[in-house]
Amino acid sequence: MDISDQVVVVSGGASGLGSACVQHFWAAGANVAVFDINAQGSHRIKPQSSHGKIGFYDVDVTSVAAISVAIEAAASELGDIRACINCAGIAPAGKTVGRDGALDLEKFRKVIDVNLLGSFNVLRLAAEKMLELDPVNSEGARGVIINTASVAAFDGQVGQAAYAASKGGVVSMTLPIARDLGTRGVRVNTIAPGVFNTPMMEAMPDKVKEPLEQAVQFPKRLGLPAEFAKLAAHIVENDYLNGEVIRLDGGIRMTPR
Repeated sequence: MDISDQVVVVSGGASGLGSACVQHFWAAGANVAVFDINAQGSHRIKPQSSHGKIGFYDVDVTSVAAISVAIEAAASELGDIRACINCAGIAPAGKTVGRDGALDLEKFRKVIDVNLLGSFNVLRLAAEKMLELDPVNSEGARGVIINTASVAAFDGQVGQAAYAASKGGVVSMTLPIARDLGTRGVRVNTIAPGVFNTPMMEAMPDKVKEPLEQAVQFPKRLGLPAEFAKLAAHIVENDYLNGEVIRLDGGIRMTPR
């Protein structure tokens, strides 16, 4: 599917990997709908060109009502939604039983709500809109959905039980949703990034970042958000890529700590 002139929804698009996707797709000529709970974050989005339109929607991905309204607004204001990239997420750490006792179940639940249920909430409503559209080619293609998991889904570290569980859920639902929607022309894939140089990571001290860089096989550095965006764009453009979970991590395998 050609990116140019298409409408792309990006959840968590005001910062980090989501912001990189917004910039990349906008520069490629797409119209981009940014879904993010952080309204101020939209001011940080500075794409290299402005061939397409952009709309910012201040929403919580876990809210059924808010996402329903935002999807309808994006379709009305920007055009037919053909791609959805879910990057919204949180990553609080907490041991199952720590110094203060058992992990607060509500903290665990919040991570699942945002990372797993939030992703499904956005994609299900975006997919519903895609299925109303005419195909863009003779093969019947109607749209593309890309979710964001994490290498923590496969080798989560100490204190990542909630995060790993949420991202494992994203991984596990990839193929079933691809099967649900594939017969009607919507492809579904997931990217599982390793350690990326996002604003959150930039704020970490060198003693935290350097061991992570050394754990990467090659190249010995953190991932660049632009590299994530390039893979997302390739997934949209490559019509034969479907039902896959792709690790984008420089070959890193996380240690227990």
